[in-house]
Amino acid sequence: MIGKRLRSEIDVERRLLSIYLNDHLAGATGAIALVRRSLSRNADHPVGVFLTGLLPELESDRASLVGVMRRLEVAASPVKQAAGWTLEKVGRLKLNGSLTGYTPLARLEELEALRMGIDGKLALWEALAETSTVDHRLQRSEFEALADRARAQRDELEKFRVEAAKEAFQTSVAPD
Repeated sequence: MIGKRLRSEIDVERRLLSIYLNDHLAGATGAIALVRRSLSRNADHPVGVFLTGLLPELESDRASLVGVMRRLEVAASPVKQAAGWTLEKVGRLKLNGSLTGYTPLARLEELEALRMGIDGKLALWEALAETSTVDHRLQRSEFEALADRARAQRDELEKFRVEAAKEAFQTSVAPD
């Protein structure tokens, strides 16, 4: 009959949605761990003030995602949560120009990783805003507000990322 979907199609869509939301939840978990680590290294740097304000917003965004998952009856994957946390820890092993210390390059790379995470979160909120047109459990206005906050986070972060790039490479670029 036209208009009725096969149960297998619905199951596939549900599985894909679960994967998508859990991937973003893992990313949110990793981003929060990254900000906490970066905060510990930047307490006396201007970026530390920004990160101090950003952290509760990221925690709130993660809680919003968990709430969406509950509404959609999508279970959080402990394996993906552990993976997000682990990937952040593995990221610490990357060489940053110093075997033991924190360098301007490390700050830049942390901010760039955070920028990618915020861009991904923005894409999530935009996708869910569009999905809200076909799923009554979702409210478009909620995701539009979350997307607006992600844009503001990205714009503020960008100022610090640009400064971190200048700081990291100021001596390697010849003056005019």
